[in-house]
Amino acid sequence: MQIDIFLAFYALPLVAIWTAYVALRGRAEARAVAQREVALRSGLGEPASLHPVIDQTLCIGCKACLSACPEGDILGLINNKAELIEPSNCIGHGACKAACPRGAISLVFGTETRGVELPLVRSDFQTNVAGIYIAGELGGMGLIRNAIEQGRQAMKSIASEPRLPHNEMLDVVIVGGGPAGLSASLEAIEKKLKFVTIEQGTFGGTVAHYPRSKVVMTAPAVLPIVGKVKFREIGKEDLIAFWKSVAARTGLRIHFKERVDRVVALEGGFAVQTTKQTYLTRRILLAIGRRGTPRRLGIPGEELPKVAYQLIDPEQYRGRHILVVGGGDSALEAAATLAEQPGTHVTLSYRDEAFARAKVRNRERVEAAQVARRLDVLLGSTVAEIGVDQVRLNHRGKETVRRNDSVIICIGGILPTDFLRSMGIAIETKYGTA
Repeated sequence: MQIDIFLAFYALPLVAIWTAYVALRGRAEARAVAQREVALRSGLGEPASLHPVIDQTLCIGCKACLSACPEGDILGLINNKAELIEPSNCIGHGACKAACPRGAISLVFGTETRGVELPLVRSDFQTNVAGIYIAGELGGMGLIRNAIEQGRQAMKSIASEPRLPHNEMLDVVIVGGGPAGLSASLEAIEKKLKFVTIEQGTFGGTVAHYPRSKVVMTAPAVLPIVGKVKFREIGKEDLIAFWKSVAARTGLRIHFKERVDRVVALEGGFAVQTTKQTYLTRRILLAIGRRGTPRRLGIPGEELPKVAYQLIDPEQYRGRHILVVGGGDSALEAAATLAEQPGTHVTLSYRDEAFARAKVRNRERVEAAQVARRLDVLLGSTVAEIGVDQVRLNHRGKETVRRNDSVIICIGGILPTDFLRSMGIAIETKYGTA
């Protein structure tokens, strides 16, 4: 009788709970396997940059890394072990590594088959060229929060170096007005350094080239002087507006529309030659990002003023016939965003037969716009010529001519590796290494 009561009140409910748990876990694993297979079939099995590698001998399947990842279904459990199931969507937050209780996760660049070129940078952010430092995206840290922290830490390293009294040289020239450059500049103010900050474009650096209203920050960050910034889901425009207000409050001045042309080594420092003047400095901090120079198609008509290499303000294209060229995230984001503008006719041209490296959410936006007949997608197509009011394309062996008012080319950029090498900075290719 007592055994029956025990079974009824204790054992059977526990068995039921365990059975439900096993069933739920089984369904979750099935979803993870399916997601991984879809990613592999779609050519999305290669992470873009920094990403986790999980030591299966140490992983205990606790799911701490899954819960910590702010991007959602990047990781999943397969055979009770954590694995990357959406590799191309990983953007290198590193939260998974911090959350793992067994130290089973390492963060690496590249894979065995796909190398990532990065400058050689020491733990104090100094390159192999004494006096030249690198922080942020150029060094592989694409996440804004990480770039901000690196800019601060790099400037702390520079400030710790001995200073020469009554020296006419600047303490440091900061190249880049994005998150790393801004953070470094504020730290330089706090450390009372003599410095200038140069940006070849506008406020925000690479961030300024993101599509309008793009969510760019989802986690808090610490800015020198300002302190902890507790943003949640902040868009590009609001973030840049905040940075501008910080610059105004702190007296930070950035030299915009000024590009570095050449760096010449001197005794005890460098001459930084820009499009406007030459600065003599003891140290240089490069926070220029990896965007580099936009890659061109190299076709007739590309020099026309209607050709752009990024989408900044979708509203300026309202009611026009637009051609977007490319198959990555920037191209798909641009095409889908433009398709939302009233009266806009958008064509997306991509040379391959599938969007191999685009994130799932961007592919879904493009598919939805296609279904709604707001976007025409031409896979397997190349642009042959850009005219004043039309474009000529080759689509699967056939020539097609389309009315056109504007062309936006989103096919990536040429990384600034030649610029780095001209200064003597060593470049290494990472094949799945830290």
